[in-house]
Amino acid sequence: MIDLNAIRPLTDFKRKTPECMAELKRSGRPQVLTVNGRAEIVVQDAAAYQRLLEALDRAQAIAGIREGLADLERGDVADADVTLATARRALASSK
Repeated sequence: MIDLNAIRPLTDFKRKTPECMAELKRSGRPQVLTVNGRAEIVVQDAAAYQRLLEALDRAQAIAGIREGLADLERGDVADADVTLATARRALASSK
């Protein structure tokens, strides 16, 4: 969620870059930068961005696992031996 106190004009960010960067590192929260009163870009500390990417990866993995479990419950699955044999044939014919 964007902190409404973390919205500032781009020109302010440019004038106070060191202070803004220190705040980004301290808070770990993104800042929305505006141009002519409209949100244009979001900036954040690299470590916070990395954490965001890792959280996204985890969320996508969990979603995939849930989808697989739902397929299993519905019986929408394929025999592993048949699937592997099909994949081997496809690989062999592509060479």
